Amino acid sequence: MQDNRAFQQMLLSAKERICVHAPEEIAQKSGAVFHKDKSFFELQSLAQRIQITFPECKFQPWIDEWQQLVILHYLDLADGTEVSPEMVSFGALKDGLIRGTKFDHDMERALGGFLAGMTQEQLCRVCEGLGAQLVEERADLCAVIPFLPRYPIWLKIWFADDEFEASGKFLLSKSADHYLTIEDAVTVGELLLSKLKGIFDET
Repeated sequence: MQDNRAFQQMLLSAKERICVHAPEEIAQKSGAVFHKDKSFFELQSLAQRIQITFPECKFQPWIDEWQQLVILHYLDLADGTEVSPEMVSFGALKDGLIRGTKFDHDMERALGGFLAGMTQEQLCRVCEGLGAQLVEERADLCAVIPFLPRYPIWLKIWFADDEFEASGKFLLSKSADHYLTIEDAVTVGELLLSKLKGIFDET
């Protein structure tokens, strides 16, 4: 999917937009650190420290190109808004009524399948593999996943019992619209599910 021409054009456009901004301004608004002496940004995405050269926008270490694209969009769009502790669904985001609501429904089904037969201990290990922090919430398990410095994702899980199958949902901060578009947000959710599955398969 990453090799098609349309995707490569999106990646190129994202890199070009980064160059419009002063790197110090990007760092201030996004929560990234800009190392002026070596001309690169440094930030954490999930449990990984990532460096992005400026203005070339080369990633070290190499990560999935869809994750690269989302990070570049984040650096371009970030406006410095304080992260809100209020959680919202993807459907509640700007322009999310159709795309976001569909994603919410699709992801609940996908998470239900992923959780089938999984123990709480196994899920905790998977979440820790993404650098998540477990918090007290109205769910059997709630993990705050640090996708980007000012873009946390909440994963809420309800384990199966005698009456209901296991279920789960991803939620975003109400401030998410200040950092990514709805299309980017959906990409983030899809990336997270893929990474959760990948970590579980390795354990």
